[in-house]
Amino acid sequence: MHWPPEPDDSDSHADDPASGVAPMFPLPGVYLFPQQLLPLNIFEPRYRQMIEDSLDGPGRIVIAPIPDGARAGDEPRPVRPIAGLGEIVRHERLPDGRFGIWLLGLQRVAIEEAASDRLYRRARWKEVPDLPPRPDDAESLRLALREATAAKTNHKLELPEDAPASVLADLLVQTLQIDDDERAELYSEADVGARSRRALAWYEAGR
Repeated sequence: MHWPPEPDDSDSHADDPASGVAPMFPLPGVYLFPQQLLPLNIFEPRYRQMIEDSLDGPGRIVIAPIPDGARAGDEPRPVRPIAGLGEIVRHERLPDGRFGIWLLGLQRVAIEEAASDRLYRRARWKEVPDLPPRPDDAESLRLALREATAAKTNHKLELPEDAPASVLADLLVQTLQIDDDERAELYSEADVGARSRRALAWYEAGR
C-alpha cells in the first residue's frame, strides 16, 4: 500500500490526524487493538531511545506485528502491513535504564517503512477506519459477541451494556485459539460485520 510521501517525517498530527509518521516497535505476534491497554517492558537500547524520544514528542508508537514465519536472523524483520497505533498513557523509568510503559491502542493503521536516523525503525501510517455493521445486523451481532466473549473469559464482562460490536469483536478475537495468520486476518478486517461473523464462526468451531 503506497501513497505520496509526507513533505517531512515529523511525528506531528496537526495537518492530518488520519496519517503521520511514528516510531515503530516490531513484535512477534503482538496486535494492539483499539482501546486495549498493552503493558511493555522496554530494555533494548534502541527501544529505550525510542521511548525517550516519544516522551519528548507526541508519545505515539506503532506496534507492528512480526509474522510467525519470519526468521530470527532477518534484518530488518518483516512486519505485517496492518498495525496498531498507540499512545503512551503511563511510564516508569527504572534505575537500570529500562522502562515500563502502558500503551493505549488508538486505531488500526496501514503502514510502510519510513526513513529513520535513529537506532529504531519508523513507519509512515494511515488510519484504517472501521466500517460499521449494517443497522439491521448490529444489535444481533453485538448480543452474540457479548455472549461468546463472556463464555470464553468465564466471567461477566465489565463493559457498558451498549458496548459496540467493534470492541466486542476485538475482545473475542483476542480469546480465540487460532494461529497467527488467522489472527492477523481477523485483526486486519476493517468491516466490523465481517470481522464479527468470522470471529463468531471461529468461536463456534472451537467450542
